Amino acid sequence: MAAIIPLETPRRKATNALEQLTALVQDDLQAVNEVVLTRMQSSVPLIPQLAGYLIAAGGKRLRPILTLACARLCGYEGARHRKLAACIEFIHTATLLHDDVVDESELRRGSPSANTLFGNKATVLVGDFLFSRSFQLISEDGSPEVLRILSDACAVLAEGEVLQLTTSYNVQISEQGYLEVIRAKTADLFAAACRLGTVVAERPVAEEEALRTYGLNLGLAFQIIDDVLDYSAEQAQLGKTIGDDFREGKITLPVILAYNRSNELERQFFRRVLQDHQQKDGDLQQAIIILSRTGALKDAAERARHYGAIARDALGLFKPHPVKDALLDVIDFTLEREY
Repeated sequence: MAAIIPLETPRRKATNALEQLTALVQDDLQAVNEVVLTRMQSSVPLIPQLAGYLIAAGGKRLRPILTLACARLCGYEGARHRKLAACIEFIHTATLLHDDVVDESELRRGSPSANTLFGNKATVLVGDFLFSRSFQLISEDGSPEVLRILSDACAVLAEGEVLQLTTSYNVQISEQGYLEVIRAKTADLFAAACRLGTVVAERPVAEEEALRTYGLNLGLAFQIIDDVLDYSAEQAQLGKTIGDDFREGKITLPVILAYNRSNELERQFFRRVLQDHQQKDGDLQQAIIILSRTGALKDAAERARHYGAIARDALGLFKPHPVKDALLDVIDFTLEREY
């Protein structure tokens, strides 16, 4: 992987970076929450019940916050970005519902997943409902550019889901193959969320590209750190059971790095527990030992810092602004978070 040299001095850790960014867009975010609550209503009682359960479970709301923040960074003073931020939240929530069904997850942010409580069929269908609501919001906005950005993002998301399904249990997937999955499943929606801010503000193409680059690389860093945390954080901090990826046979960057650095006995272990999915008590702990010994967790986090540096550099185009400072600090939050 090519080295990237940050063009700005690395910033100090901002322990409350996300809270600071949220505070800067608080009024807009409240309006977004009202749109979400209104648009998830339906005459079919199960729909708001199930959707409300997942939305009420919390989460960082990072994607819609990025839309609001980027619009403000670009000087936008209208209201279009509020519905579009809600649209981003609906798309993200729908993918979470579908993910939990595909992955057969039992927990989401430390609580029973929607599919555990409501069943797979209802969960998938309510996810479809939320996707439909998102496209109603896009239609109301009326911008062909917004439609293109978000429809493309949804198509890429779907491709990412299928790509991940085809690579599950394959311990020999390359690092590039892994990056293609997380770019499609996670990073492209981050990029779309940021681009919307420039579109509503009618800013130059250079600014749109800068925020697309910021969002894309922030999303890559975010997902890599999430995959590292699955092998290294406590459930109370992470919001999900440690080893979920391991139990589901997901081949993430820490596993790829460890497998490539392992001896044959250790590779046989990974093939048994992930490729053949024959797991027993103590296997997760053994995997963590190998990941630690090979430096896979440390080096995966270093990869995330590489993408964080690219995201930081992308914001160099913008003049000093409190939102710019907060967006830079969110990079640090992403790289140093414990949950």
